[in-house]
Amino acid sequence: MRVSGDHSQQRNAGLGLALLSAFAFGGSGVAAKPLIEAGLAPLEVTWLRVTGAALVLLPLAWRHRGLLTRRPGLLLGFGLLAVVGVQACYFAALSRIPVGVALLIEYFAPALVLGWVRFVQRRPVSRAAALGVVLAVGGLTCVVEVWSGLSLNPLGVLLAFGAAFCQVGYFVLSDHGSDGQDPADPLGVIAYGLLIGAMALTVVSRPWGMDWTVLTGRADLAGARVPAPALLAWIVLVATVFAYLTGVVSVRRLSPQVAGVVACLEAVIATVLAWVLLDEHLGVAQVVGGVVVLTGALIAQTSTPKAAAAEPVAASAPVEGEREFTAGG
Repeated sequence: MRVSGDHSQQRNAGLGLALLSAFAFGGSGVAAKPLIEAGLAPLEVTWLRVTGAALVLLPLAWRHRGLLTRRPGLLLGFGLLAVVGVQACYFAALSRIPVGVALLIEYFAPALVLGWVRFVQRRPVSRAAALGVVLAVGGLTCVVEVWSGLSLNPLGVLLAFGAAFCQVGYFVLSDHGSDGQDPADPLGVIAYGLLIGAMALTVVSRPWGMDWTVLTGRADLAGARVPAPALLAWIVLVATVFAYLTGVVSVRRLSPQVAGVVACLEAVIATVLAWVLLDEHLGVAQVVGGVVVLTGALIAQTSTPKAAAAEPVAASAPVEGEREFTAGG
């Protein structure tokens, strides 16, 4: 009974962390939009976000410098996929297809994670986990109102799916770092992932041409003139550092596919915050969609393996000593 109780506490803690991560990630757009409207390009805001977070976590990178020789592949993959790939592909997609379509395609990632589990790792998945993904994706269709403007540029769709596949890399690699006799500390993985991401984004975004004066002024948020440095601090400290830390730890306490479904709440949170702070009103369909996403996340995270099963069902995190969910399969 104690093992079961410990397992339940671990799942509850993981769910709480996943929700905090979704809230933190969801708040990034509300803070970034005023900076973009003030004159910064989306890619420049992304560079500021990642580079600022990398500098904040630089002491952690030094502390865990042994990871450079122990897990170089993990660090490189996390930096290029979980940090750079998701954001670069998403912003590139936005220039070719509607925001709603790009966001929906990106958050198709939980379904792709489930496919990874079932067809790549050849592990069974519970019906509840599959149903949770279906509900979450269906709810997101309503949240982003995908029907409001559909212009399917082939390259834009391809880039959005690129963001979704990179999102899969975030969940799978976050879990992968916890395997083996000497698991990689999540703090070190995030610190080096952000450092690698910052270096890659520097080449792409070319920040030396950025209008730095924007960061010395103020930007409009909900009718108020907010200091640009305060918005940037939120993006760096909350929407990046805190979001990645809680997100990676939640994956290790739950599982990639369950944490992935809960992460779909980011779209709901982003929409609600935009409604409150940016006066972007929610429609009835969006409210209904948000409820459906919540329902899907709840179903997925409460699904548990059957005790008599020959091998664990990929619907929740296994108990201590049973973890075998790794990117290498």
